[in-house]
Parts: sequence; C-alpha cells; structure tokens
Amino acid sequence: MSVRLSTDVLIIGTGAAGLTAALSLPNTTNVLILCKGEIGGGSTSWAQGGIAGVLDEVDSVDQHVQDTLTAGAGLCDPAAVRYTIERSTDALHWLINQGVPFTHVDGSDVKLHLTREGGHSQRRIIHAADATGLAISDTLIKKVRQAPNIQLLENHIAIDLITTEKLGDTTQENRCVGAYTLNSKTEETVTIGSRFTMLATGGASKAYLFTSNPDGATGDGVAMAWRAGCQVVNMEFNQFHPTCLFHPKAKSFLISEAVRGEGGLLKLPNGERFMPKFDERAELAPRDIVARAIDHEMKRLGADNLYLDISHKSPEFIKSHFPTIYKRCLEYGYDMTKEPIPIVPAAHYTCGGLRIDNNGATDVKGLYAAGECTYTGLHGANRLASNSLLECIVYAQAVAKHISQSSEEQFDPNTLPLWDESRVSDSDEKVVITHNWDELRRFMWDYVGIVRTDKRLERAKRRIQLLKQEITEYYSNFKITADLLELRNLVVVAELMIESAMARKESRGLHYTRSHPETSDRVEITVLSPKKTEA
Repeated sequence: MSVRLSTDVLIIGTGAAGLTAALSLPNTTNVLILCKGEIGGGSTSWAQGGIAGVLDEVDSVDQHVQDTLTAGAGLCDPAAVRYTIERSTDALHWLINQGVPFTHVDGSDVKLHLTREGGHSQRRIIHAADATGLAISDTLIKKVRQAPNIQLLENHIAIDLITTEKLGDTTQENRCVGAYTLNSKTEETVTIGSRFTMLATGGASKAYLFTSNPDGATGDGVAMAWRAGCQVVNMEFNQFHPTCLFHPKAKSFLISEAVRGEGGLLKLPNGERFMPKFDERAELAPRDIVARAIDHEMKRLGADNLYLDISHKSPEFIKSHFPTIYKRCLEYGYDMTKEPIPIVPAAHYTCGGLRIDNNGATDVKGLYAAGECTYTGLHGANRLASNSLLECIVYAQAVAKHISQSSEEQFDPNTLPLWDESRVSDSDEKVVITHNWDELRRFMWDYVGIVRTDKRLERAKRRIQLLKQEITEYYSNFKITADLLELRNLVVVAELMIESAMARKESRGLHYTRSHPETSDRVEITVLSPKKTEA
C-alpha cells in the first residue's frame, strides 16, 4: 500500500538542526518532519558536554575563531568559521529563550556556568550539567509538538530523494521535489512532495565497530544526496572520541570531554599517566591527538582498554558536575568518585559531508542540509569540541531564513509517481543484511580507523566493492526494510570515506596514515562528485 502527502518544507531528521529549522520557519509555513525512529533517539540527545559560544566578557570571537582554526589543522574555511562564531551569541540566546535549562553558577539565577574542553583557550561551553544534548532535544521537541504548522511523522525512514532528473526531466536544472519514505511499523510506503527539502540526518559513525553514536547514525542524508547528485567533502576525517566507557553492556556510552576539562587524568593499567609525553597540553589536547595516544598505548601494551581518573576530586564535585555519568558508571559497577573508569576510543563524529553554502543550500536546487551530515568548512581536519551543536543551530536558522525569503513556484504533488515495488518479493535470507552489516563495520574499524596505511585502505576498497554489489542486488530483488535501507546508505558512505582517505597522501588532523606520516605543504580539501550513473 502506498500513501501520498505534500508539504511546503520536508525536514528529514529530528536532532538539533532539524528541530531548530522547523521552529525558525514562519508559522504560516507547513512543515513535515520525518523521524526514522522515536523522536529524541538521535545523536543530539546523547551529547553530554555542551555548546560553544562567545558569552563571557573575557572571551572574544577572534579567540574562538583561532581555537577552531588551530583544531582544524589548516583545513577550515576561515570565512565559514567566522560566519558561524559571529552568530554564536545569538544562537545561544535563542536556545535560552526556548527554555533550555542550562546550568548556572552556584547561587546565581542569571550567570551561566561555562566549562572548558580540549582545544579551547577560554571557558566558553554552556551546558546543562552533563546532559546538554538531552536538555536541548527535550525542550525543542516540546516546542515542535505545540506548533500548529508542524506535523511530525515518527518511525518513517527516508528511502530516497525525488528529483526532477530522476523523474526524467532534463529540461531544467535538477531540483529536489520530495522523498519516498517507508513507515517501518506498517511497511507502507509514503510519497511526500515538498517545495523544499532539508536533510538533518546526522553522521555516519555506525560505519565503525565501536562508536559513541546511537544506532541511527548510518549516513542516510549523505548517501541519499550523493545519489541525487550532490558533492561531498572531507569524508576521510572521522573523529574518534578518546573516552567511551569500556564494558560489554555499556553500549556506546560516552564519557564527556568535560571530565578531562575539569581535571580528569588518563592512565595506563598500572596507574601511570601518559598524555604529557605525547602533547604539552596533556589531557586537554585536541581529540585526535588524545585518541591516537590511547590507541598507541593500547597496542603497545596489548591492553583492551585504558583508564580515566577523576577520583582525586571531591565526591560532591563529581556528582554535581557529572550526575548522568556518575549514575551510569555505578550501574556498571564503577564508582568514579573512588576509582578510575575503564575507557576505549570510539568513532564519534563525521567531520565531512554534503557541501553546503552559508544558506545551507546543497548542489541540488530546493535541497538544503544542516548539522553533522554537512561540510560547511567549520571543522576542517578536526572538530573543536562543542562546536557541533553550535553549527546545527546557526545553519538550521540560515536554512529557515533562506527558505522563508524564497519565492519558488508551487507544484502539484499529485504528479509525483508513487513508489513502485511491483517487481520485488519478500526475502527469506535476511541474514545477508546482518552478516554484511557486521563485516562492513569490522573492516572499517580495522582498515579505515584511527591509524591507516595504503595497504589497509586498498583492502577496505576491495571489500567495499564486493559488499556494495551484493547489497545493490539484494535491494533490487527484495522488499525494502529499515535495516536494508540503512545498510544500503552505510555502504555508500563507507565507500566515500575510503575513497577520500585514499586521495589524501598525507597525515593531517583526524586522518593519520603510516604510509604518509608527514603533513603536506599543500592544503586542499577532498571533493568527490557523483557520476551520472550513481544518481
């Protein structure tokens, strides 16, 4: 069974970027938001540390810009960095005005508590204890549910974007006119026509075996936009968070950067510190340096994990600053007020993505994007901690502003063809999806992980080509499921990561390869363009 809907603006994704865009559009605009699971289950809710911005009088835009450029290892776009950070104060005040319960200095109802994280020269991280993303997400979800012009479709996963080029119209510039979607509960397909479409689908860290991300971080927006004809940039730069809780049942639980920002020390199994020998900033060095140091020490010692220790601080300090982390660690038998926490690095953030301009516009007319699925030039070869939520808010507001000022003509959604599944059948071999998913994540971890080599990347490329062929054949013959759609997208994005990594013959920021350990004097972003056959 197939259903047809239409809207002014279709937003795919319900994290900080998608919700902000929806709330920033005029209330006369009909907005439909697509959430592939239950709302609130994306990466935003999992963000602990906070959101960076210029709020303190001792801080400045120039200092925040410089810290971002330094972390980006020469690959940031200085104009995009300044564009974002100049709008940081307004973005944070917008969140405050929405009612996000940010933490204040003890005894103050006015003065916000600012913390500091790795790579920052000032305390400029506004936060809600150690569950900032959850506070932002919950607040914006409540606002969206109250908005009369916004319709929310949960448990609907996008299948693919609908473009004029895919529909066979080559008489005009390629334009996005909506998306095919799947109701994962009823298995009915929904054809959605829209004047404008925005991707806010998050990153692709589920391409890796160990990740701090929720299960939905499968690169859907990047893959769909790539098939629609959009360029992608810098997909080789995957940020590995240095400290995820190491426990067989502690799936993807992140130990916030702020723990190190407030004095947490990284230690070997024998209790010895090791970061000072890798970087003068020690535990406050940027994440790529810390993650590589941990990876190096684990391999040197043959250890499954290392440790993060903040037990030298008072129990009251730890419980008040990190209540969520403290409680979760206790659930797994670790009392962080008395002992070190076992940690391991994990894939955390996709720094590259769809190329967008300052309006959030992609290469395809009518298609916008914001958040982790994009490349704006803010992050460069490495992301400065807590700049990601800021990017979501700034660019989502830019998308809303650009759409609201546009005078695009209406179109008839009834002209869009419904999803056709007349030539496919139900699969009796769903184990293929499970097996391919597992294989993909394991060889990406082994060959395209924290430390790479030319040989490892070549092995990964051979395997990805075989997997892609198998998955394409499966997709062509059997009825779609949410798992199949995610796997199909993830294999596309993993291939883009591999191709980008092979193109970079140097080590820079998050891309470290033993085959080319030096940093080149040539500073270039990696741009991949889809062939017509891939669209």
